[in-house]
Amino acid sequence: MMTYIIPFLVLILVVVFIHEYGHYYFARKYGVGVTDFSIGFGKELFGWNDKHGTRWKICAIPLGGYVKFFGDRNVYSQADHQEIIDKYSKEEQEKLFTLKPLYQRALIVFGGPLANFLLALVIFFSIYTFAGKDFTPAIINEVQKDSPAMIGGLKNQDVILEIDGNKVKSIMEVSKFITLSTGDVIDFKVKRTNTELILKIKPNIVEGEDGLGNKINKRMVGIKLGAYNNEVNHIKLGPAQALYHAVHEVYFVSISSLKYIGGMILGKADTSQLGGPIRIAKISGQVATFGVLAFISMMAYISISLGLINLFPIPMLDGGHLMFYAFEKVLGRPLSQKTQEGFFRIGMFLLLSLMFFTTFNDLKDLGLFS
Repeated sequence: MMTYIIPFLVLILVVVFIHEYGHYYFARKYGVGVTDFSIGFGKELFGWNDKHGTRWKICAIPLGGYVKFFGDRNVYSQADHQEIIDKYSKEEQEKLFTLKPLYQRALIVFGGPLANFLLALVIFFSIYTFAGKDFTPAIINEVQKDSPAMIGGLKNQDVILEIDGNKVKSIMEVSKFITLSTGDVIDFKVKRTNTELILKIKPNIVEGEDGLGNKINKRMVGIKLGAYNNEVNHIKLGPAQALYHAVHEVYFVSISSLKYIGGMILGKADTSQLGGPIRIAKISGQVATFGVLAFISMMAYISISLGLINLFPIPMLDGGHLMFYAFEKVLGRPLSQKTQEGFFRIGMFLLLSLMFFTTFNDLKDLGLFS
């Protein structure tokens, strides 16, 4: 258990801290008072006060965190401004989040997801700069008999150029692009001698295991790959190239995640792959055995996921508050407290439903449900 718990705690501590620090940074920048900066929920295990009066603390339940602002009751979307003005002195009002201009409130809320994307960017940039990135072209060494690849027209010695419009810059990307595809067919653009062809392959969905031994439904096309001319091309990138590829990876993961979620909503993607804290703990422990590089790569992907999920327009998430601000901008006033409370009830229902579903998947993954 400790081989799972320790990597999980490290991952959560870093990713959640960065997220909450994004909120904290912009709050301090715009003069908002911050009373608490907490990693985890529940009983405080230990903490300290800084010179600005903020209580920094680690709490018992390490499944998130929060930044609490001065005078906070529901300061992200407070509508009763006059009551607040009457309650606090002029000096105290300067530290209140809810009395700040709309753009400042929006930036403070957006700061959390932004920090998660920046963390992923820094991780990918560092990996590409110091460890390098693979640019080995992918060539098909074998097409299995009667496989979707053979039926679709793929042949030995075809060089894979694109999959579903995504350029294949490395042999390592082929499996990733196939896995992330959600359509009934996958478009392969290949180079055959001096001709470029686009072939449509309908994958088989089979039960299998990922590289860590976890059960998944795999999309299989029936090909075996090799390095082009048997040459591996793994190089360390300069700062400009590393930044370009880091930005591209963050963008690709974000867009692919949104497409996959859209596919699940439409019933086209595999919902069994949606997991919660238990699965993250299990996978983080497994990935940690492959070394620091694999672990921090996973941290980057989890950070992107956290930033992305928090931008969903669901009340109680950062995206829900930004949605309220959009209404405030259009209407010229905040939504009424009653309307906001109605949205929050809907948001609570959606989040609890998601938690139930992911927990069920986690327990099923552990073999507790068939």
